[in-house]
This record gives sequence, structure tokens and C-alpha cells, in this order.
Amino acid sequence: SLAAVFAFNTVSKALIFSEDKMLAFEEPMYDSLRRTTPKDIYHNSQEYGESVARAILAWAHEDGYRQTRGFKYSLLNEPGKWSPTPPAYMDAIEPHWNEIRPFTLDSAAQFAPAVAPSFDLDPESKFQKEVREVYEISQNLSEEQQNIAAFWDCNPYVMNTVGHVMYATKKITPGGHWMGIAQIAAKNSNADFATTAEAYARTSVALADAFISCWDEKFRSNVIRPETVINTLIDDNWAPLLQTPPFPEYPSGHSVISTAAAITLTDLFGDNFAFEDDTEVKYGLPSRSFTSFKQAAEEAAISRLYGGIHFMPAIEQGVLEGQAVGQHVVKKITTRANKENEQLSSNIRASE
Repeated sequence: SLAAVFAFNTVSKALIFSEDKMLAFEEPMYDSLRRTTPKDIYHNSQEYGESVARAILAWAHEDGYRQTRGFKYSLLNEPGKWSPTPPAYMDAIEPHWNEIRPFTLDSAAQFAPAVAPSFDLDPESKFQKEVREVYEISQNLSEEQQNIAAFWDCNPYVMNTVGHVMYATKKITPGGHWMGIAQIAAKNSNADFATTAEAYARTSVALADAFISCWDEKFRSNVIRPETVINTLIDDNWAPLLQTPPFPEYPSGHSVISTAAAITLTDLFGDNFAFEDDTEVKYGLPSRSFTSFKQAAEEAAISRLYGGIHFMPAIEQGVLEGQAVGQHVVKKITTRANKENEQLSSNIRASE
């Protein structure tokens, strides 16, 4: 366990920007462990953990992230294609994310969703009906629907404008929100060290591969956002409840990654795992209660319609894509808990 902590902390400091916070967290913990652990065990654990961390970082160094940092994105300037949205009109975020090496997927396109609905200016077209759906729902949101949208906003790119000054508001990321749910599940189930580490690892892998899968389609289909269409065709003063994130619309990232994470957590903790999600409390939002991970994922998905930033097909197809990724991760990663659950199921079947 101590070696695992050293490995985790060493890798974390290399991957995050707030290394000072990690150091502030580490130092008192290590001081306490040094006082309670035999010296040889402590140093051997540190040496082994840091050697594992070096191997992981060397492997990560070649995953494509570093190589894609300087790549630029060129707008297509074609009808129906994505363009930057107010208020910051930011450039597209991570247009080359599909070049990152997946953890379990054969390729970024392995679980590509159905082809995105065609852009169509005909007032009776399917696309225009989907546009009107977003617009009309936004005009009649209940208080509960607004709360759901706000709770699952998870937009780390929110920009605020005051006069000529623009500044960013810090919020949790969608992946960070689901890692918070993994933490809640581990705590509520009194999971031991190994099970907790497994929950974090498998959920992280599901989220990572879900993002790679989702971003692959986003920049292939390059679908325009509701805000751009509605401002152009229906109401130039309309703004969505949530600020539109800076990347193409299809499919919904929340739908893909939430569904994949929920399937992975369900495999670990069960289908009817009720919990209180207080992940957003530190960001000024009240907690919400869920009867299962699936229910939480479904709410996260539909929140994007309430927020006015996705058309319904992006949500529906995102859920299907997330299901495929999540089921693949569960099948692909064999762990201690997997084997124990399989053995338990086998024993039950034998007794029946």
C-alpha cells in the first residue's frame, strides 16, 4: 500500500499544474508514515513505488499528448459546421485528442456513433425540429430542470464578462465529477485500500477512453452548436442557460463519459447503489441524491438539453457510445474484484 501511494503521488505531481498542493498534502502524510513504519520497509516501499512511477511516466510520455500540443485547428467555415461561440469565442479545445493512445480501445473510432443528423434549413426537416426543441425547452424550464443543468455543468472554460474585462470561473471537470462519485462510492461501501485503488483506476480508464472516443467523432462530424443556429435562424438575442463549451456539438461528451463511468462503477459496487453526490458543494451547489450510478448518468446526459448546449440526438447517441465503451472497459480489464465477482456468480449458479 505504501509503495502504491509513492507511485500515485509521483505520477500525480508530474501530470498536474498545482504541484505545490500535492507537496502540501504529501509532507505531513509522509512524516507520519516514517514514524510508524520500520525504516527498511519505508525506504524499500518508496524505492519500488517511485520505480513503478518512472515506468508509468515513460509509457505515458509516448501516448501522443506531448506530440499534439503544437497542433492547430482550422475552422471549416461551411454551413452546419462548428464555429466559436460567445462570450469568449475560444478556439476549439483538443481537436487532436483522438490521436492520444487509448487504454483499452483498439482505436479511437472503435465505437463511433451513428452518423450525425444532417444540417438542413428546411423548416420541416428533422434537424430544424431538433433546433426548435432546444429553443422551446429553454423557454419553459422548471426550477428542477435548471438545478439539474447547473449541477452537471462541469465546464472548466466558463468565461465572465464585466465591461471590458473577461475572467474565468473555476469549475470541476466532467471527469473530475465522476472521480468524485468514485470516491463517494468507495467511502460509502467502506472499501479497503485495494478495492478503492481499483475503483479509481477502472473509472479513470473508462473516462479516458470515453473522452478519446467522443472527441474522435466530435471533430469528424464537426456539428454546429444550438446557440449558433438559434441566434442565426430564430432569435439573435437567445443564450443557453449554460455557457456553450468550445468544441463541436456531436456527440454529447457528458453522455458518453458519464455512461461509461456509471457502467464501470456499477460493475464494482452494484446496480442499486444509492448515494448522495456532494461533489459540487465546494463549487456552491447543493448535493443531489441518486438511487444508482445509472440514474446519475442519465441525469447528466439530459442536463445538456436543459442547458441548451446539445441537440437530443447528440445525447441519445452519446449514451449508446458510452455504453459500448463502458462495457468494453469492464470486459477488457481483469482485476482482483472481477475474479472474485465471477467466482461468486459461478458459485451461485452452481448452487441453483
